[in-house]
Amino acid sequence: MSEFRRWWKEAVVYQIYPKSFYDSNDDGVGDLPGVIEKLDVLHHLGVDVLWLNPIYASPEVDNGYDISDYFALNPKFGTMDDLERLLAECHRRGMRVIMDLVVNHTSDQHRWFVESRRARTNPYRDYYIWRDGRDGREPNNWAGHFSQSAWTFDATTGQYYLHIFSPQQPDLNWENPAVRSEVQQIVRWWLEKGIDGFRLDAINLISKAPGLPDNPGEGRYVFSLQHFCNGPRFHEYMQELNRAVFAHYDIMTVGECAALTIEDAIAVSAPARGELNMAFLFEHTDYYNTVGRDEQKLKEILTRWQLGLHGRGWVGLAFSNHDQPRIVSCFGDETRYREESAKLFATLLLTLEGTPFIYQGEEIGMTNAYYDAIEAYNDVGTVNLYREKVAAGVDPQAAFREVRAKSRDRGRSPYQWSAEANAGFTRGRPWIGVNPNYVEINLAASLADPNSVFHYYRRMIALRKATPALIYGEFLPVEAPEELFVYRRSLGGRTYEVALNLSERTVRHASAGAALIGNYPEETHKDRLRPYEARVYQIE
Repeated sequence: MSEFRRWWKEAVVYQIYPKSFYDSNDDGVGDLPGVIEKLDVLHHLGVDVLWLNPIYASPEVDNGYDISDYFALNPKFGTMDDLERLLAECHRRGMRVIMDLVVNHTSDQHRWFVESRRARTNPYRDYYIWRDGRDGREPNNWAGHFSQSAWTFDATTGQYYLHIFSPQQPDLNWENPAVRSEVQQIVRWWLEKGIDGFRLDAINLISKAPGLPDNPGEGRYVFSLQHFCNGPRFHEYMQELNRAVFAHYDIMTVGECAALTIEDAIAVSAPARGELNMAFLFEHTDYYNTVGRDEQKLKEILTRWQLGLHGRGWVGLAFSNHDQPRIVSCFGDETRYREESAKLFATLLLTLEGTPFIYQGEEIGMTNAYYDAIEAYNDVGTVNLYREKVAAGVDPQAAFREVRAKSRDRGRSPYQWSAEANAGFTRGRPWIGVNPNYVEINLAASLADPNSVFHYYRRMIALRKATPALIYGEFLPVEAPEELFVYRRSLGGRTYEVALNLSERTVRHASAGAALIGNYPEETHKDRLRPYEARVYQIE
C-alpha cells in the first residue's frame, strides 16, 4: 500500500473563510492575525491543512473571487508579513496552508483588463474574450451565474467581453499562451513563498467551445454549462500547468469542477494523468440545492462514488463550504437533534474514502444564518437575482423570500467563539450579521463540554488517522432499513462498520463488532439506532 499513500490523502483539511473567522483589530472583518491567534484551537482539533479563501487584493464584488493583483494582499486581511508569520506558525505545528487560485477570471480592475479594454490593438486585448455583437445584441445567448447575460458591452472599443460570473469578473482567455504563462508565474511565486498547495476555483470552466455557440433553449439568455464546462482543452491545460509547476513541489491541488462525474474525477485526478491530486465531489450538495433534502438520494450518490472511484482517482469530500448551506441545516436537524446530527455527519465525512474538508463552524454544529432584509445580504448572486426579479415585476417580498432561502450568505456568518457580544468575533460592527443562536452555540461552550460536537470531531479525526482502512480501505455497502446508511471499510484483513441513522426514528440494527465510537453518551441499545445515532465498529 505504501506506493499509494500520500500525505494529502491522509490529511484533514479545515476551510477558513477569513472574513468571518476572527477579527483581531475590531474593524468588523476577520484577518490573518486573527487566524494566527486561533491556531492552537485548530491544532487541538487535529486538522492538518488550512484552506484560506481568497485574501488577494480585490474590490470584493464577489468577496475576493475578483482578484485585482495576484501578488498583493487585501489590506483588510493583513500584510505579507502576517501571511509569512501564519505560514511559519502553521509549519511549526506540523500544519500546512493552501490558498485559493482563481484563474478562470480576474477583477475588471486587474491591470491586464484595464489595459485590455483600452483598444482592440492593446497587447493585453487577447488576455480576455472579446467579441463583436450579433444583430445588435450579445455575441451569443449565454446567461451568467450572477447576471442575466454572460456578456457586457464596452463602449470604448465597441465590443462585448465574456464573464461567466459577474460583469466585474471578466473571463481570461486560456487559448492565449501568454495567459497560461502568467498563471504559471503566479503559481510558482506563491509556492516559493511557502504555500503548500491550491484549491483551484471554477477550474474546469477555463476551456470554452470553439466558436462560442449558442446554448440550446428558448429565451434571450439561456444558462447551460454545455459550452464552457470541461471544454476541449481543459485537460491539456491542467497537464501543462502540472508539468510546468505543480509536479516540482510536494503540494496539494484540489479542483472545484462543476457538474463533476465519476469519469471526470478520474480524468482529472488519476496519477498517470498528471493533472490535479483531486477534485471536489459536489453531486450530493448540487442535488440538495436543486431538488431538496432526500436521504435516499444522498446514500445513492455517496455509495456510487465510493464504489466507482476506489483505486482509480481521488476526491475532496465536503458537506458545507462558503457556497453551500451548513450540513446540520440541510441534511440534519438544527433544532431537536442538532448535536446528534452534527456528530453523525462528522462520522460520515471522516469514514469515507477521499480527503475530508471541514468548513469553519461545522465542528461546533453551526447552523444557517438568515437576515430580515435584502440590505443585510452581501452575496453578489443574491443581490443581483433579487434586483432582476423585482425589475421583472415579482413582488419584492416574494423575491426576497426566494433569494433568502438559497443565498450563499447562509453559511458565511461570523464564527461563533463565545456567548459574548457578536459571538466573540469582533468588538466592532461585523461585516455581516451574526447568527442569533451564538448564545447557545459557540466554541467556548463546546470546549467546556466533553460530549460536545467539537470533542466528537476531535475523536473522529484521531480515529481516522489511526485507522488506515478508513482512508484507503475498500467500501462495502451493507443492507439495512431505508432510514439507515450502513457500510464497511476493509483493508489488510481489518474491517470496520459504520452505522448511521439518518432519521428521527429509532430503527433496529445490530452489529457483531466492538463499538469504537458513537455520538450518544452510552450505547444502551446495541440492537437499535436512536434518532441520528452514529456508531463505528471494528469487525472481528
